[in-house]
Amino acid sequence: MGKRKKSSSKPQGPKKREPLPTTFSCLFCNHENSVVVKLDKKLGLGDLSCKVCGQKFQTGINYLSAPVDVYSDWVDACDAVAKDTANQYDPAPSQAGLRGSSKPDAPDDYDDEY
Repeated sequence: MGKRKKSSSKPQGPKKREPLPTTFSCLFCNHENSVVVKLDKKLGLGDLSCKVCGQKFQTGINYLSAPVDVYSDWVDACDAVAKDTANQYDPAPSQAGLRGSSKPDAPDDYDDEY
């Protein structure tokens, strides 16, 4: 006598996707879930605001935009501002190497005789 053939398992349905988040952590005050994004698709505007520190940001959106897109635009804008201010206060790399590379000579007012 032979063994019974096992029936094959039925194929699984597609996995359920988790919804994208609508609240995020703030870049300025570092509070979790304090940034809320609201989308106005009729006007084509995405509004972002922090409940704790009051930081606000507004950007243009389209019909495919999600809250995470507005948040990523905010992160990119903050990085661009930080980069601009860093370049404003730091000298250019080519100039920094020229100024700091040579040491000043010894002063001439040292006498060899005592």
